[in-house]
Amino acid sequence: MPDATVTTVIGIVAAVCTTLSFVPQIIKIRRQGARDLSYGMLLLYLLGLGLWLIYGIRIGAAEVIGANVVAGSLVAVALVLKWRSDLPGGHGKVVSNDRA
Repeated sequence: MPDATVTTVIGIVAAVCTTLSFVPQIIKIRRQGARDLSYGMLLLYLLGLGLWLIYGIRIGAAEVIGANVVAGSLVAVALVLKWRSDLPGGHGKVVSNDRA
């Protein structure tokens, strides 16, 4: 396999791993609430992803662009879930596990 192909595969696998690593956090937020997450961390992470997105656009790297669009969307979802769980009556959880 040519070096350029190996490098592209490494980039794609790295992008998939780092992007999907936030999915368990979203699941945990939906089950347990987001009280322990800070807005500062989420916003700083979102800023970093936005800068990586701009970088990817500037160098024309589709893998970087795609990964950061998806990861940014996941962080935006986490921010919305945290905000909803912080609302009065949110009880820190978004989804109730009550069994009647």
